[in-house]
Amino acid sequence: MRLLAIETTGRAGSVAALHDGNLLAELDLPPHQGSSQSLAVALEGLLATVGWRPKEVQGVAVVAGPGSFTGLRVGVTAAKTFAYAVGAEVVALDTLEVIAVAAPSAIGRLSVAVDAQRGQVVAGDFVRASDGWVHPTGPAGLLDVAAWWAGLSPGSLVAGPVLRQLNERLPGHLVALDPQYWFPRAAAAGRLAARLFAAGQRDDLWSLVPRYSRPSAAEEKWQAKRR
Repeated sequence: MRLLAIETTGRAGSVAALHDGNLLAELDLPPHQGSSQSLAVALEGLLATVGWRPKEVQGVAVVAGPGSFTGLRVGVTAAKTFAYAVGAEVVALDTLEVIAVAAPSAIGRLSVAVDAQRGQVVAGDFVRASDGWVHPTGPAGLLDVAAWWAGLSPGSLVAGPVLRQLNERLPGHLVALDPQYWFPRAAAAGRLAARLFAAGQRDDLWSLVPRYSRPSAAEEKWQAKRR
């Protein structure tokens, strides 16, 4: 399978091309531009780099959340539009799982969190199975930062973009991975997507939407006004 992977969940983003699960190329989006400006250009450059025509792409993977409201909308919309235009299949990926997949293979357990604003995180725990892949131990949860930390046993390994703000305050009983493992990458998303596609997993192009941790501030204000 010729697969494109899109990751735009935060301030930076990336795209990757994989063939049968093997990474061919990964490009970073320019950090000084929003993904709404740079994503289409990056995808065009990626296709040129690997020598694919758009119609040759068979699968599109997108990291669908949680993450930045704007970034998620841009990535999911681009993935759906591209997949529809070329007749490719699409799969949506969880941000926390994409981060966990890229952790060093020696790590058996890991807790991953992204910032949910207002002193909260979306956090999930992962364990490495006998097949070498990490799997969630349960559904991710929206938690206060203190509750996330309190729920982890001494020596627990943690990762995720939220550590950019919290690492200096991390309790002594927790251990942060190296910062290179804190953020989702398109290459890791592509590896996970290739595995899911091979297992027969697909998402419906028309019902696929971003996975937000909570309603946006505008939606909450609208809901409050209605009430």
